[in-house]
Amino acid sequence: MPELPEVETVCRRLRPAVSGKTIQSVDVLDPKIIRGLDPEEWAHHLIGETITDVERRGKFILFKLTNGYLVSHLRMEGKFFPHETTTEPVKHTHVVITFTDQSTLHYNDVRKFGTMELRTNETIHTTPPLSLLAYEPFDERMTTEALHRRLERMKTRAIKTALLDQSIFVGLGNIYVDETLFRAGVHPTRPAASLSREEVDRVRTEAVAVLNEAIERGGSTIRSYANPDGATGTFQERLYVYGQTGEPCRRCGHEIEKMKLGGRGTHYCPHCQQC
Repeated sequence: MPELPEVETVCRRLRPAVSGKTIQSVDVLDPKIIRGLDPEEWAHHLIGETITDVERRGKFILFKLTNGYLVSHLRMEGKFFPHETTTEPVKHTHVVITFTDQSTLHYNDVRKFGTMELRTNETIHTTPPLSLLAYEPFDERMTTEALHRRLERMKTRAIKTALLDQSIFVGLGNIYVDETLFRAGVHPTRPAASLSREEVDRVRTEAVAVLNEAIERGGSTIRSYANPDGATGTFQERLYVYGQTGEPCRRCGHEIEKMKLGGRGTHYCPHCQQC
């Protein structure tokens, strides 16, 4: 599943390709993608709207319109492909947006888990899904003290599963939680409430550093992720623990191990990240 760095990369690639363009027509080829409205009504609302910007909140893509927002979540396999001319949809294309200059934006999703919905300017941040999200690691309000207070309430919850909870700390998925905890020297099974202020500060600092580095490298291409211009990310070349099971730790030489935690594959170094 694309995580924050991948979604940020998608937004940066889409922004110059679609900003300033006015929607002429919308073809919904699979109604499963559309949420909240009948697909025909949803498409009708978009006609005549101009995309003024492409923003991100957590793992959501926000197409800012003249009136409101088109909110999209890529889930497992969702991808946006801009085309300079009218282009026939390929297999697994579920939504086609045609602009007045005859360029198009195709949404492709092999597994059909992605979603699109409309929000007004007034409700974008006060209704789900965005109202359920906590502050992002980059938000100045997400201080060490703020994160520490949130984690202190979790007496039995493992730090790995706590950091995956988007209502606590937004933007970290499985890859980047594993990498953050390794760099911070924190074992993934540690109860979240047991972390000292200093440990929480390391976690917050390393989370920001990992995400920034991943964004600079266009995200991580583990299976099928590619950004809208077809390029793949390269952060997977810098991974210390995720996907490195059985390999020697790049810091201490100990074998990287993997376990199931909260239903998620979890990678760690038992020497560098002791309980």
